[in-house]
Order: sequence, then structure tokens, then C-alpha cells
Amino acid sequence: MLKLSNIHTYYGNIHALKGIDIEVEEGEVISLIGANGAGKSTTLMTTSGIVPAQKGTIELNGEDITYLSPDNIVKKGICQVPEGRRIFPYLTVAENLDMGAFLRNDNDKIKQDLSYVYELFPILANRRNQAGGTLSGGEQQMLAISRALMSRPKILLLDEPSLGLAPIVVKQIFSIIEKINQENKTTIFIVEQNANLALKAAHRGYVMETGRITMTDTGANLLANEDVKKAYLGI
Repeated sequence: MLKLSNIHTYYGNIHALKGIDIEVEEGEVISLIGANGAGKSTTLMTTSGIVPAQKGTIELNGEDITYLSPDNIVKKGICQVPEGRRIFPYLTVAENLDMGAFLRNDNDKIKQDLSYVYELFPILANRRNQAGGTLSGGEQQMLAISRALMSRPKILLLDEPSLGLAPIVVKQIFSIIEKINQENKTTIFIVEQNANLALKAAHRGYVMETGRITMTDTGANLLANEDVKKAYLGI
């Protein structure tokens, strides 16, 4: 469904991605793990068109989307939940969700999707008229995921969904991520510092080191891999 081939991305003179290859099949949960600064977030930003690739191709269902603008990539069905959530703090919960559907005009389906995200996260329904910036960190993460779902994505990109959240909230967020994948059949590509959680949720995983993919396998096999245990699981 999504294919990154020989992707090279730069920040000025810094060579952030050094010829990475990643494939995501429809309906999968894929996790990309690695140390800070390895290039994980850049991988998502390049896929979203925010930090364009200088070399290589990105295909969605066989269509080359490498140099499309970010808004056109959203129209094609890829939506990213950015690191740090980036909700609109002065807009209400309901207005944030409206912004997620900004590029759509199928009003009946928008209403269906709004009902769906309120079912996923009942706390957001209770606080729909509350300013986003007054929510807790966990609630803001729920809002950021819900806002992305309002674009009705084919592939949902999640950048560090557990960042700064209490363990009990992280567990809840990952439970919902798996539910979105299983019930809604949404393909999910997760970048996550918490390798244990990310690989447990994933069908397959990739390991990234200094801008290169160094390993790929099923989530279960990576969890059992001695090198992964030592480097990323603290075992």
C-alpha cells in the first residue's frame, strides 16, 4: 500500500535519511523504532511531504506521491499525528475536530466519523465545547488522533504517541490504536520511543540507526531478538 524506496532526506547539509526502504501493507500496524536522532520522525515527515525527499520515491497504492504537497497527500489518504500533538489550543474540541475534516465535503460521512471518534474517546464528547489547550496531555493526544481520523485516512501516521504521558494513559492510547486498526481497518505506521509497546502492537517492525534501516521482522520476532532487547528494551 505504501512504499518508500531509496529515500534520502536532508536538513541543509545534514543527511538525515540515507536510502531507506520501507513497505506497509494494507491493514497492517507497522512500528519504526530507534534511538533519538535516528531519523524516525523525519521518515514520517518525508512521507507526509512536510520535509521533501531529495532522492527516491514514495508510492501510495502504486501512485508516485513523492513530491506532492502535504495537503494533497492528506487528500490521497495519509494523515499524520505529529510529535507533541500540535492541537489548536484556543479552539474548542469540536472546532479542532472540524479542522480535521477541512478538506472534506461529504457532510453525512463527516457526522458519522464525528460520532465514531466520540465513541472512541467519550471524554472528548463530554468536553466538546472546552478549549483544546485546557485538556490534559492524554486528552490532547486523544484529540490529535481524533482530528487525524476526521480526515478519514487510509494510513494513519503516529509520531511518538506515548510522549510525556502517564503509563496508564499510554496503555489506553495503544489499546485505542489497536482498536482503530482492527475495527476501522485503518493502516497504521507508528514511530515510537517505547519499543516494547510499539512492537507489541505491530504486525511488523523496522529498526533505524543513524538514518538507515538496519533490521526488519515481525513485531514478535523483534521483541525476541537479543540485539533489540539489549539496545531498545533494556533487557
